[in-house]
Amino acid sequence: MNPSLSSLTAPDTTTAKKRYQAEACVAKHVGDRSEQQDRAAVFAHPSRRGTLMAVLADGMGGHSGGAMAAEQVIHKARQNFEAFAPASESPQDLLRSIVDEAHIVIKLTRFTSEQDPHSTAVVFMLQPDRADWVHCGDSRFYHFRNGKLVTRSVDHSLVEELVRKGRLDAEGALRHPNRNVLLSCLGAEKEPRVDIGHASPLVGGDAFLLCSDGLWGYIGEAEMGDTLARLSPREASAQLIELARERAKGSGDNISLAVVKLVELVPKLPASPKP
Repeated sequence: MNPSLSSLTAPDTTTAKKRYQAEACVAKHVGDRSEQQDRAAVFAHPSRRGTLMAVLADGMGGHSGGAMAAEQVIHKARQNFEAFAPASESPQDLLRSIVDEAHIVIKLTRFTSEQDPHSTAVVFMLQPDRADWVHCGDSRFYHFRNGKLVTRSVDHSLVEELVRKGRLDAEGALRHPNRNVLLSCLGAEKEPRVDIGHASPLVGGDAFLLCSDGLWGYIGEAEMGDTLARLSPREASAQLIELARERAKGSGDNISLAVVKLVELVPKLPASPKP
């Protein structure tokens, strides 16, 4: 089955010193599962030029419960983003509200259905010369600059905690029998842990990747960065999914990713006067 890809080109982001264009792509693949419970989206703000949001959620829960939970994250992100007004709300407050409100909605669905829905969440917002993001669970956020890793989110998982304490290395974490045990997610009894990040200023060559464990479980940071630096978001998304599918060898999870890449625009030279 081929991956599902959709692309977006945002309005130019311009400052006094730079001019670049944000190119974006969302891609998903069901993997070797019977149902796609990941959700991902990228959307531009309806009125604020150069402002866009990317969101990704990896749902968990039987009988389509995970898909329902992930869908709530996307819905709440779009709803709150469209109402975003910088004069009265900070980017951090907006991102936190998306996670907190989606968590409440997902919890409420447990009382109206027989399902036990939960979800991870990664939400990214781009404004002119500024990026903000938030995550909960083990879906990841990466920031690369010209192919080099700048930052990565820290998973809210048992194995990540063991790595942090020095009781497990990164390779061991990928093979650990409890690698899917989360310490925080949306829809659980405990309030979700919310980690927030920020980057400014931005430059052409910055690339931001949101992805579920169906992707990062098979592809290292250096390979991700190189692929994003060389290719367009759409081409990079297709190649990353192809690599993950090959390496999963028939036992792969759902894959979802969203890529936002800042591409430097070459200024047009003024036309030479005719003799």
